[in-house]
Amino acid sequence: MQRTAGLWLLVGLAGYALLPWYMVTGGFWSFAWLSAWASDARPALPQALADRPWLWLPLAGFAIAGATLGLARNPSTLARGLVLGGGVGLLGLAAQGLVILGNGTRFGLFDGATQPGMGAGAFVTAAGLLFVLTTGVSGLGRGRGDAFITGMIGAIIALVGVFVFYPMSFVLIRAFELKGGAGLGISEFLPRFLAPEIWSPACLLGQGYCGAAMNSLLLGIATATSTTVLGLAFALIFTRTAFPAKKLLRVLTILPIITPPFVIGLALILLFGRSGTITEFFADAFAWEKTRWLYGFWGVWLAQTLSFTPIAFLVLIGVVEGVSPSMEEASQTLDADRWQTFRYVSLPLMRPGLANAFLLGFIESLADFGNPLVLGGNFNVLSTEIYFAIVGTVADPAKAAILSLILLSLTLGAFLAQRTWLGKKNYATVTGKGDSGRHAALNPGLRMTCYALALPWAAFTMILYLLIIFGSFVKLWGYDHTLTLEHYTRAFGLAFRDGIQFTGAAWDSYFTTLTISAIAAPLTAAVGLATAYLLVRQKFAAKDAFEFSTMLSFAIPGTVIGVAYVMAFNFPPIELTGTGLILIIVFIFRNMPVGVRGGIAAMSQLDKSLDEASITLGANSATTIRRVILPLMGPAILAALTYSFVRAITSVSAVIFLVSAEYNMATSFIVGRVENGEFGIAIAYAAVLIVTMLTAILALQLVIGRRRLRRADRVEAH
Repeated sequence: MQRTAGLWLLVGLAGYALLPWYMVTGGFWSFAWLSAWASDARPALPQALADRPWLWLPLAGFAIAGATLGLARNPSTLARGLVLGGGVGLLGLAAQGLVILGNGTRFGLFDGATQPGMGAGAFVTAAGLLFVLTTGVSGLGRGRGDAFITGMIGAIIALVGVFVFYPMSFVLIRAFELKGGAGLGISEFLPRFLAPEIWSPACLLGQGYCGAAMNSLLLGIATATSTTVLGLAFALIFTRTAFPAKKLLRVLTILPIITPPFVIGLALILLFGRSGTITEFFADAFAWEKTRWLYGFWGVWLAQTLSFTPIAFLVLIGVVEGVSPSMEEASQTLDADRWQTFRYVSLPLMRPGLANAFLLGFIESLADFGNPLVLGGNFNVLSTEIYFAIVGTVADPAKAAILSLILLSLTLGAFLAQRTWLGKKNYATVTGKGDSGRHAALNPGLRMTCYALALPWAAFTMILYLLIIFGSFVKLWGYDHTLTLEHYTRAFGLAFRDGIQFTGAAWDSYFTTLTISAIAAPLTAAVGLATAYLLVRQKFAAKDAFEFSTMLSFAIPGTVIGVAYVMAFNFPPIELTGTGLILIIVFIFRNMPVGVRGGIAAMSQLDKSLDEASITLGANSATTIRRVILPLMGPAILAALTYSFVRAITSVSAVIFLVSAEYNMATSFIVGRVENGEFGIAIAYAAVLIVTMLTAILALQLVIGRRRLRRADRVEAH
């Protein structure tokens, strides 16, 4: 404990005394601050000595921790001193940042003082203080006395607090604003929260339209059910059948998730809209009346099922693979047939995956605003209502905040229902014992059911994407089908004068998007899987609240997240707007829950005896994770990396307010082209992104490889 605390004490002091405390022009990695020793580019120590005495506050925490390390002899006293020192330092750092802003101070303290946003020095100092505190917590016996475990818990709580709760507080506090700007209160909150126009079940009674909350609830249940069933069907085909075209099927299952926004909706309109290809065919061939069925519940459900089935598949394939064949063989030895084995043995062991896939589908449906915006018509849902409350002609932040709270309440209800359904049963099937068996084959009826569900859906997906690619090579999709390369030339043109010159209009946003996504994806996967490890393997106070907090950013529509980040990070103490860092951060915490849910589903199948055996043999928690847990988490790692990389490229709602001239993202570029009526360029750009993401996903699959759980798997590999 002393050595670990001393190391973090030195790291924090180095940040305080050597690194620039505030953000510097050109960014930290330009190192321009080394030569430009201007007022704001200096470390905290010289600035505190000069004219900013409030910067002494974090140093008080280091003083307490240092004195404790030097004087305390009793381990309990040492641990308490470290907790006190880290806590005092963090409180001091947060207090000075929240009180002294860029345009003045709060509460009349340090009158007239100002300061820019915090920079690298403040970050390193905060990290040092945080880990001094968590090391002290481990010394008090928490987290099995393992500083690595308490450090992970502390780091994730701090990150979620700063980058989820802090920005959302700026939006949600608006829910309690009184009309006319008369301050805050609860007198108007409940009537607006429970307003009949939001919760009306009229459509269920055949009396008109339902309210936005009821529409969102019904749509979420329908989408979650269909995506989970289809995801399970695909996963069973991959793992339990000899289907010959599995590689092609794998590509088709992930295509929808790598599609940029609005493209699926646009393709469905051109197929099933009033003037769509399929609509025209049936109208001419069978004299069917042209209708607008696509614009409403069924159209949005179809688009969401296309978009979110890959998420369910990515979560479920690892879970289905993880079911132990020895249990299935034991069932068949006791005279159970293949259907009974699947129903009473295999399927119950898949419950964590099914529950997590359903929860993700439900939350994705609630938070989705692109598909309802394009296909919703008069079918209003919470996400679109929130969007228009923020960006409509008459902005109503209070209404947007109340609708966000309603959406969160639906998410909390789904989360609690999932926990109740799973209960406290043990679903571990990977125990570390030798297992040379093979999975039981599906009975003919179940196999044909999976084929009947998955293969037509895969064929429909293939047709849809062939049409999207076709649309990028014609002058105007749906009207003028003359073949042309004009859209690709305008977007991705090259000139060969004095070397290669990227003359196309889309290159800047393309390279920026790839760079930011490549940085964000591994960080997202790391944070998500670390959180899953803590939730499955560790016991600590308020674990349920901690788990729900990690889902918050996923449940809130991206538009609200984007607005919250602008409101929170546009001024000190954390000033990030206009930088690439804010895009990376929003991607990490927006997409982290998929890594969490996928990790929980996969880790629930790994018996805790594996960890215990490793620790018994002298390995610490970090080594156990690296050498035992991670090799068995291949599908979960692949799912987290794939999803976070793809969503960073295809996300639009969360970044539309955060892009800048220097950091323009691909989706923002596509939306701009759609708004200008340049559909050809938008579709061509989307096609290039699809090929790029497909290549990256296949490369990730080759690098991570397949999880080898049984001897039979290893035999196949040789």
